[in-house]
Amino acid sequence: MRNVILSAVLGLSTALPAAAETIRVGMSGGYFPFTFTRAGELQGFEVDLMNAIGEATGDDIEFVTMSFSGLIGALESNRIDTIANQITITPEREAKFAFSQPYVYDGAQVVVKKGNETDITGPESLKGRAVAVNLGSNFEELLRNLPYASEIDIRTYESNIAQDTALGRVDAFVMDRVSSGQLIAESPLPLALAGPPFDEIQNALPFRNDEAGIAMRDKVNDAITKLKEDGTLAEISQKWLKTDVTKPLAEAETATE
Repeated sequence: MRNVILSAVLGLSTALPAAAETIRVGMSGGYFPFTFTRAGELQGFEVDLMNAIGEATGDDIEFVTMSFSGLIGALESNRIDTIANQITITPEREAKFAFSQPYVYDGAQVVVKKGNETDITGPESLKGRAVAVNLGSNFEELLRNLPYASEIDIRTYESNIAQDTALGRVDAFVMDRVSSGQLIAESPLPLALAGPPFDEIQNALPFRNDEAGIAMRDKVNDAITKLKEDGTLAEISQKWLKTDVTKPLAEAETATE
């Protein structure tokens, strides 16, 4: 009888759902419209995304804000579990981290002071120019890998990247296409897009490449798939970006033809 009762108890325990985890999510809190603070409240595309993932997985979401340049180190040292700050998949990062599937497809964009967009028309026009990028961003790496990178004065910023461009302290800055367009639409600064996007990028959530990190990545991946299939991810994109950036660019272009 004891064995029967024990077996029944064990069977009941295996049927119970897994205990909820807390997913510690690092973000800068200063990257409009993806993660920013307004009226003392952290909000944006990434905040809504992670909250939706938490609802799908049954986990608690804890947001941890810090400077962008410190996020990777915080992930490596186990102070956070992932980064939701438009982290682009690169070969170097893939060698270190376990990435979720992409949830944003974007492109690099040159932005200049309004009136200069006829002079600077894309990445080739950056030769001999002072160009700002966010410190530690994939755009810094992208510029440094251009065949003519030695001819560009690349300046890294923690903040004021748009202001210094508008004031003429640098000739241009490079950021992702979506947030560049949003920045121009929302800001009073005299800025303009200079040419089309010149590189496709895929943004995803990085996790530590160990057993626990991969398990969390797999669970989050399942949630992202669900959010794509039920339209939630597209709704979040439309809310914050006024467009759907959740599909590959080629697929999105085909859908609009």
